[in-house]
Amino acid sequence: MNSRERALMAINHQEPDRIPFDVGGANTTIHVKAYTALREYLGLPNVEIKLLHQAGQVARLDEDFLEKLNVDTRFVVVEKPESKGKAKLRVEGKYVAFTDSWGVDWQMPKEDGLYFDMYRHPLAGPEVEEKLETYAWPDATRPSLFEGQREAAKKIHEMDKLCALGTFSAGHFEKYCWIRGFEDAYLDIGLRPELVGKIMDKITELKVTYWENALKEAGEFVDVCFEGDDVAGQNRLLISPNSYREIIKPRHKELFAAIKKAAPHVKIFFHSCGAVRPLIPDLIEIGVDILNPVQISSPGMDPFELKKEFGKDLVFWGGGVDTQGVFSQGTPDEVREDVKRNIEALAPGGGFVFNTIHNTQADVPPENFMAMWETLQEYGTY
Repeated sequence: MNSRERALMAINHQEPDRIPFDVGGANTTIHVKAYTALREYLGLPNVEIKLLHQAGQVARLDEDFLEKLNVDTRFVVVEKPESKGKAKLRVEGKYVAFTDSWGVDWQMPKEDGLYFDMYRHPLAGPEVEEKLETYAWPDATRPSLFEGQREAAKKIHEMDKLCALGTFSAGHFEKYCWIRGFEDAYLDIGLRPELVGKIMDKITELKVTYWENALKEAGEFVDVCFEGDDVAGQNRLLISPNSYREIIKPRHKELFAAIKKAAPHVKIFFHSCGAVRPLIPDLIEIGVDILNPVQISSPGMDPFELKKEFGKDLVFWGGGVDTQGVFSQGTPDEVREDVKRNIEALAPGGGFVFNTIHNTQADVPPENFMAMWETLQEYGTY
């Protein structure tokens, strides 16, 4: 059984020969520091490490690494950070900074910085209507988004790997908060829902345009479409269920329907961190096939309960090891026990692609990463 066959069985709720393993995609890859340490630990040659995502400082994993660990998936890079004209780095005092294609400014400390954080939002403040008149929305048809996409997807298909393609933008709620600023965004949801709807409709339009073009370009080779929207935090939802259902859910539904219309065969992968449990039935209703990262440490996210309640309708892509806890802070033996428990919970009946809970962070020791991988090899067979 090849990787693509294995992964397709799993995402169609069947048991393949073993649990498919993913690393290297949007929200499933490795911080550049951890990746550098892993390559050295595995005796792989020094290479120039390229970024998959500039703000998160996560790596675009190299083929020699993916082959060595028998990774079943491959991710088509949507747009290389170095291709984004506005994303050129600049120095601002003690920080390195850049402006993304939505006009959001990000900065990271020059010394020992691990990630970029937002510090300026283009539509912040009370004069938002005036700013909207001249706001430069990103171009969802810019050639750099699609450059090499078809060739990359075709190559992955010919390699017999599962092909996943990412979105060009963060989700509706996230993006609203980023361009408007978090304080204004939360006030808007309660006081100016018409403004929220107006801006989110534009985000929907841009996302749909992107997916229609991307799937026209490479859809015949794509198996999974990555989307997401962080609507939950560590302990609870970030937005009330009613607000989600009234404001965001209809836009999510429109987007997912457009993806399925453009490529009926693809599965929709939806990323939302944290305690997203109260909205899982809504996500299933509007067409989500796959949930990531399955943050099992959050309230309501016990993997045994999730599998029992939603396992027939939803694929769990993630949930393999607690990245915030044992993966970075525990011993290799503790990592092994965590992985074994999560396999026991999520593997039965298929519907499980093994991945860490979100990206492998900068402080995860190579020994712990390999303890995770070795445990998957030992206990991940059907």
